Amino acid sequence: MLSAMFAGFSPDALTFYEGLEADNTKAYWTANRDTYEGSVREPMEDLVEELRDEFGLGKVFRPYRDVRFSKDKRLYKEACGAVLHPEGAAFTVHYVELSAKGLRLGVGAWHFEPELLRRIRTAIDDDGRGGSLQEIAARLDEEGMPLHAPELKTAPRGFAKDHPRIELLRRKRFAATALLEPGPWLHTREALDRVAEQWRLAAPLNAWLERAAA
Repeated sequence: MLSAMFAGFSPDALTFYEGLEADNTKAYWTANRDTYEGSVREPMEDLVEELRDEFGLGKVFRPYRDVRFSKDKRLYKEACGAVLHPEGAAFTVHYVELSAKGLRLGVGAWHFEPELLRRIRTAIDDDGRGGSLQEIAARLDEEGMPLHAPELKTAPRGFAKDHPRIELLRRKRFAATALLEPGPWLHTREALDRVAEQWRLAAPLNAWLERAAA
């Protein structure tokens, strides 16, 4: 069966998440599950399907939280997220998330094995390759899609504290994100265009990371 054409997220989707933030209980979920399925999950699946040709195969995440080992006992995620894997990419992704706050978009990678992170830092240390990433990061920041803040408070082992690209070296994650606040556009196909536009803008980051890790 062919997927329906993405037509935007209805206002009911935002209302659903506003309610879930206020009442994250099984009772609320059960009473509003039809709204979740029809106004949140199905449109998200349609969005992912329409974007797959350009941005890769994707999946929509489950709405349930794993609370077994967490102090946070909220049962349900207060956002609907999906990830798309670009064809040929080893580890970089495209990310989209709907919540009461709007659409959050991301590109890059969140988790790095030690060897992969070592390769990325080696590339950053190189004036040519590192300078290229610095330019990409600056451009994304100007466009409202900055890199996630550095996790380390000081230079990683083996690098000088006054390294010219210390802000990049202090990172353990390399992901650029943007939050598109709700507006009339969210309820139309313009939402698809905005997602694609942001991901295209950030494409150089994914390309740089993949080259550096090869």
